[in-house]
Amino acid sequence: MAREKLKDEEKRKLNSENLKKLYSIFEYLIPYRSKFVIGLIFLVVGSFLLLAFPYVAGKLIDVASGDSSWILTDINQVAIALLGILFLQGIISYFRVYLFAQVSENAMSDIRSELYRRIIHLPIAFFDKNRTGELMSRMTADVSMLQTTFSTTLAELIRQIVTLIVGLSMIFITTPALSLFMLAVLPVIIIAAMLFGKKIRKLSRKSQDELAVSSTIAEETFQSILAVKSFTNENFEKKRFGSALDQVVQAAIHAAKYRAGFISFIIFALFGAMVAIIWYGATLLQNGEMSMGDLISFVLYTSFIGGSIAGLGDLFGQLQRAIGASERVLEIQEEATEEYQEKFTGETKIKGNIKFEDVTFAYESRKDIQVLNHLSLKIEQGQKVALVGKSGAGKTTVAQLLMRLYDGYQGSIAIDGKEITDYELRALRGNIGIVPQEIILFGGSIRENIAYGNPEASEEEILAAAEKANALDFINSFPEGLDTQVGERGVKLSGGQRQRIAIARTILKNPAILILDEATSSLDAESENLVQQAFHELMKNRTTLIIAHRLATIKSADNIFVLENGEITETGNHEKLFANSESTYNHLVNLQLVE
Repeated sequence: MAREKLKDEEKRKLNSENLKKLYSIFEYLIPYRSKFVIGLIFLVVGSFLLLAFPYVAGKLIDVASGDSSWILTDINQVAIALLGILFLQGIISYFRVYLFAQVSENAMSDIRSELYRRIIHLPIAFFDKNRTGELMSRMTADVSMLQTTFSTTLAELIRQIVTLIVGLSMIFITTPALSLFMLAVLPVIIIAAMLFGKKIRKLSRKSQDELAVSSTIAEETFQSILAVKSFTNENFEKKRFGSALDQVVQAAIHAAKYRAGFISFIIFALFGAMVAIIWYGATLLQNGEMSMGDLISFVLYTSFIGGSIAGLGDLFGQLQRAIGASERVLEIQEEATEEYQEKFTGETKIKGNIKFEDVTFAYESRKDIQVLNHLSLKIEQGQKVALVGKSGAGKTTVAQLLMRLYDGYQGSIAIDGKEITDYELRALRGNIGIVPQEIILFGGSIRENIAYGNPEASEEEILAAAEKANALDFINSFPEGLDTQVGERGVKLSGGQRQRIAIARTILKNPAILILDEATSSLDAESENLVQQAFHELMKNRTTLIIAHRLATIKSADNIFVLENGEITETGNHEKLFANSESTYNHLVNLQLVE
């Protein structure tokens, strides 16, 4: 996991192809372009004002020395001019930062909104391949990186480039001899620093990789602590972690040697260069070839230029990371979403006649395994049908295909004689309700979770649904009733209570087709009995597809389909299938009875 994080943070090259990716994100700024342009104008004007400061500061020294050739001849006037420059710079900087913040905050909000909208409309196959943590990272960390780029990095990059160009121009105009001497000295230092820096970055990356390995070992150990203690392998894990830490220390010390050498070189070379430049400047001053004010201006300009050169390296690094972030954001935006009409208002009523004909299907993540193999089945309107079979037989896949959670099947799946791909997706799923094995509730109140089945439902409808789901008694036992908070994922409720809330939610949805996916497999006997009563109410006048291992759930089904290796091998009601002692169904029932 740590290695993956490092990989995500890798810098991208600043070539035309990668800059186009960043430009694609830049398009989100277009609705706020007027503020962005005004901010850029403030930025450039502010940069020029700031660069006027060293020039005027040098003239302050010259005026104090008796030079009256400049437009201002009094040191007080020059000092006021310097304060005026700083005051205007402060005002301009305020508006520049404020405008860029408005642009970046609104643009990044648009990106997050677009990302969220796109992600929730992506097919389930996408979520099978991408972990939730990665998607959250794209919505938070990656967008935050882009926000920093557009609000700070881009502005700083422009400011530093302006500072560098104008600053170099000014020192060449005012002190050409000293500028040429500086250019002869500094390149050697810069080239040496770049070579040192490249080696240090490489060693630092190796040190981070070794640290990531040790973190992975610790994470695995903590996650599997039960296995560690069961096998009494605490000493083994300590040695494994200790060995990884030794590698971290060795890599870090090796990198430290180069850092120490680099610091020593910089101290000697940089300050040595400063001594050489100051010595040459003093020589020119002594010979009357330049004024004290020009020397002061030169020193200030070179400090500005040095700061710009040092800052540009970090800014380019941030730009490279921003390109990586934009790449990951664009990956989601380029994914094909489900055929979903955002403003669909039509109402399609489904009766509930279901027909699978010669359906073959394999999941995209494992195309070499046929989950369904030429499967055919028919369910009449209002029938209660059960799918049974061993784990992996394809029972849940049948339900998922019926809801079009996955496409790419061969054959035909029809409802009321119409292929499911011909239904608008919202209309299709709006007529199908599902109560899964693992109930996920949202972290709000019981009322909100029941109303999720129909957000426009009245209080009376919510209470009626709760009563039909056999949930009203336990809801009323809570001091806050329907306003009781269920906690994250419903952790404050028991399994049976969560099931009944889910059933109430589905009752409120009022679907024509109902899918019960092993919905009582993890409940105790008392909870199962209450849930079964709720199911009985829920299944009234609905085509019901029951996926279950529990005999009590499937015994009352009108028809039972036995699946093996993606095929239906047996069909009939409980009495008929159980009467055949050689049947797979008989075997499955007897296994359950033994349990």
